[in-house]
Amino acid sequence: MDPTLLLHALILGIVEGLTEFLPVSSTGHLILAGDLLGFNDERGKLFEIVIQSGAILAVCWEYRQRLAAVIGGLPREPAAQRFVLNLFIAFLPLAILGLLFGKIIKATLFNPVAVATAFIVGAFVILWAEKREHTIRIESVDDLSPIDALKLGLAQACALIPGTSRSGATIIGGLLFGLSRKAATEFSFFLAIPTLLAATAYQLYKERHLLSADDLGMWAVGFVAAFASAFLCVRWLLRYISSHDFTIFAWYRIAFGIAVLVTWQFGLVNWTAP
Repeated sequence: MDPTLLLHALILGIVEGLTEFLPVSSTGHLILAGDLLGFNDERGKLFEIVIQSGAILAVCWEYRQRLAAVIGGLPREPAAQRFVLNLFIAFLPLAILGLLFGKIIKATLFNPVAVATAFIVGAFVILWAEKREHTIRIESVDDLSPIDALKLGLAQACALIPGTSRSGATIIGGLLFGLSRKAATEFSFFLAIPTLLAATAYQLYKERHLLSADDLGMWAVGFVAAFASAFLCVRWLLRYISSHDFTIFAWYRIAFGIAVLVTWQFGLVNWTAP
């Protein structure tokens, strides 16, 4: 296996893990990182899909006791049944809209300039949301109703636009809908499990002709890197939100988006955007 390719796999795995659960858009970062590394062809896109499973596993491991209790309680416990129902309801909007408009979005918006623009627009949404007075009516994920779950699912669907951030849309939507910061963040973690699993399985099936045993080493490096970095990121974020808001991520998004647009405009980086 080419050492350079393994290095690229390591870098992209770390990028995926660090950005998947922060409100900064993992898809946007992977598009930009893949563009810089020259690893944005069909093989690179398949790799990005594979390493998502590493980030998913990190959340499953962090919440393994909670998930085991939910699975064990499904046959008889209303709380477990409501939890799964809420995840299913919240998952549906993005799944349906993704199937309907996914090809169009990929064809028109999966480029560095569109991503950078979405970074900046999303930042101003975060700043606006954080300036509003928060009225908390839901302290825990267990207190969500099916209607609340549907609202959060519609918020997550905004992440079909690359650069928006799936977790960011869900978390900020949760704050606007009256969830506590912890409840909004944890629900975004839980909702990532069915969302990313379904997306990974669907894309692997569609791109199965690209699967090759020769890429196993590259996938393994990216998977482990994504798992380790996502695990650390999830734990850090849970501590961070106990005493901070999301403003810092908004300013990061603005700075990052401007940097991409400036380097594109002046030809400092050979972005593939038209």
